[in-house]
Amino acid sequence: MKQLASGSLDNCVMVWNFKPQMRAYRFVGHTDAITCVQYSPSGQLLASASRDKTVRVWIPSVKGESTSFKAHTATVRSVDFSSDGQNIATASDDKCIKVWILHRQKFLYSLSGHQNWVRSAKFSPDSRMIVSGSDDKSVKIWDQTSKLCVHSFSDLGGIVNQVAFHPSGTCVAAATSDCCVRVWDVRMNKLLQKYQAHSGGVTSLSFHPSGNYMITSSNDSTLKVLDLLEGRLFYTLHGHQGPVTCTAFSRQGNYFASGGSNDQVMVWKTNFDSVDYSEVLSSHRRKSRSHVRPASLPCDQAASPPPPPVTMATTDAATQRDTTQDHADDDDGGSQQNMSPQLENTLSQVVRQLDILTQTVSILEQRLTMTENKLKEVVEKDEVPSYAHQR
Repeated sequence: MKQLASGSLDNCVMVWNFKPQMRAYRFVGHTDAITCVQYSPSGQLLASASRDKTVRVWIPSVKGESTSFKAHTATVRSVDFSSDGQNIATASDDKCIKVWILHRQKFLYSLSGHQNWVRSAKFSPDSRMIVSGSDDKSVKIWDQTSKLCVHSFSDLGGIVNQVAFHPSGTCVAAATSDCCVRVWDVRMNKLLQKYQAHSGGVTSLSFHPSGNYMITSSNDSTLKVLDLLEGRLFYTLHGHQGPVTCTAFSRQGNYFASGGSNDQVMVWKTNFDSVDYSEVLSSHRRKSRSHVRPASLPCDQAASPPPPPVTMATTDAATQRDTTQDHADDDDGGSQQNMSPQLENTLSQVVRQLDILTQTVSILEQRLTMTENKLKEVVEKDEVPSYAHQR
């Protein structure tokens, strides 16, 4: 990750550089609060939406040159780039979604159908569709060819703060003020999962590039990592004081960032999708240059715990990891021929046991959290009569 962009109520866009000895850029141009920032797919452009009813497209360099789009008649809540970077979609309090040709700075068409403010609009991965979420408690799917709403998910129980397409393009998700995250299949127009993980309104969400995880932020001051394959809460992150207003994964998924009402932007390193157990097998194959009996495997190999799901970090380890992977692919072919079927079967069993151990630790963590909450309730109940007696 080279850069991180953030917007704030101070009307400024900040671009934070992660290269050593490079200072942050502060872009001034908007006359009101920033509501959304978004990089183009190439990373060469940065778009920002504002309460001043405009969208600006910046070149994220030291000069900070920008072009302004007088986009709407009310606050612009979100801006998003198409997958080819040629178009942008904007959502506004004027109840409309608008699509623009970027390089011509030309308005293409408007999508109307929501009955209240539109807080979020996102392109599908192939840019053929747009999903939008509104204060009218509905999520709509729009076809870019016909310019029509092809389906609407309504009566959600709360206003829709953010929507997004799954990386596969087959599902959409919505973060709503009723503390829930919902995921629908857009092929069958069917609700797949409803997560009630937060105790406050869910302010934003982001899919991991692998499509296996989702990160959500909330007014309850926490971030939640959801395991989409298992359909369960995977991890809870604490760090912000006050509501967490936004979160997003980096393009490669190695990091994610979160911003809060406490004037802080936090950068987190993701470990939960970094362990590919096929790599574990591959590493064992490289080490076994001759036939090894299963009995020679030390017991502590199978018992070693997996790495923690998420840790705080601000350094970029992506380059080192990619290099390691390249070497692994090159070496694998020469050692695989010397691999005995019996050893390969044993190693496969070890990998399965590690997977089970990871799931067990996660379940135990959830149970411990529930036990702590119940204990807190009991203590609070016991303190009430004691306090009355003292008086």
